[in-house]
Amino acid sequence: MVLGVDFGKTVCGLAGLDEPGEVVFRKRRQPHRLLGFLDALPPCVVAMEACGGAHHIGRFCLEQGHEPRLMSPLYVRPYVKVHKNDDRDAEAIAEAATRPTMSFIAIKSEEQLDLQALHRARERLVSDRTRLINQGRGFLMERGIRVGTGRHVFPKELTRSAAEGAADLSCEPACMFGCPLRCKDFL
Repeated sequence: MVLGVDFGKTVCGLAGLDEPGEVVFRKRRQPHRLLGFLDALPPCVVAMEACGGAHHIGRFCLEQGHEPRLMSPLYVRPYVKVHKNDDRDAEAIAEAATRPTMSFIAIKSEEQLDLQALHRARERLVSDRTRLINQGRGFLMERGIRVGTGRHVFPKELTRSAAEGAADLSCEPACMFGCPLRCKDFL
């Protein structure tokens, strides 16, 4: 009735529950053999934690007539009994999927995952840019040069200070490895 799948780096733990919730089998499969196993299985509920690769497996399950159920790992944790291992995790995932109040995560399409990846990459670029500008403001503050906040203000102020020949800015600072850095290369 319910198949619980615990994804691992080298092995996936599988646990099958029948109608009353008893464990009818426990198996281990290599991740690349999981799709073949699911393909041969009659339609059932396939429960998984929402993690890397879960949406791909979920879309495959939909194509094969299974009912995929993705859950947050935080919701599965209370169902793990005694000592944590792949077999017990798979059993806990299957058990959690049978709960009527469990909230599930919708399977994302490839387009949704691509858009999510794009947003995350952009978010990281913006975060790195902000971090670098703040670090540069800190370096300038050590030289007594105050620069306003904002990503558009920093390059203008830096260009202005270099053009005015601010006494506190050295023209050719050297890094700790001895290579000369030139101000104009960074402007």
